Amino acid sequence: MSAVVRRWLPNQHGAWAMLAVPFLAGVLIGGPAWIDLPLFAAWLAAYIAAFHAQQWLRLRRLSRNPRAAGRHVRPGLVFGAVTAVLGVPLAVAEPWLLLAAAAMAPFLAVNAWHARTNRERDLLNGIAAVVPACGMLLVTLRLGGGTLADGLAPATACLLYFAGTVPYVKTMIRERDSLAHRRGSVAYHALALIAATLLSPWLAVPFALYLARAAVLPGHRLTPPVVGAVELGCSLVLLGFLVGLYGG
Repeated sequence: MSAVVRRWLPNQHGAWAMLAVPFLAGVLIGGPAWIDLPLFAAWLAAYIAAFHAQQWLRLRRLSRNPRAAGRHVRPGLVFGAVTAVLGVPLAVAEPWLLLAAAAMAPFLAVNAWHARTNRERDLLNGIAAVVPACGMLLVTLRLGGGTLADGLAPATACLLYFAGTVPYVKTMIRERDSLAHRRGSVAYHALALIAATLLSPWLAVPFALYLARAAVLPGHRLTPPVVGAVELGCSLVLLGFLVGLYGG
């Protein structure tokens, strides 16, 4: 069973918080709606389908073993079908969701291009994945009765945080010995702290925490599970602040 799970579910563990926290923030700020549950299922299915499609693109071009790419076909088709089955009724109930999906398409294309060229670790690719995930806050907030104006500040705060996780995680794992990456990450988090404070002085609290972890933790050789646990905690802190500040 565990082997099946490993083959079918993405191994990008940090992505789950990015997928869930903005979505849940929009639900809690705008108010829950019945459509949130099938939309969340469709959202996760779409992510998994896109992951397998990107891996198929990458391995089809790079691997000499045709089975390497082929093992992503069935999961991609299954989760793509799940997305369609869930997505059609959602689009019928709320046709504007099609516009939201279209707005995400260019970012998906950027991810697909990076996968095909085996450049998935590029900074731009990470940012391109973050933007639509944070945009889901606007979607779920509107479904709950909120407006675009209501969601701009919390969605921007989400974007500031999750965009910062891209360079930060590099300093903890793949670029742990790069002083240039550490300096770049700290500089970004310092600017993010300023920007978040302009959104709300209360947001200085979590973003000061994020700056401190970007400055202090790199170099301590933490294992990936520990890095992931720290980021999960940081994500939940952000969620709490956003709901407290912008929730009804």
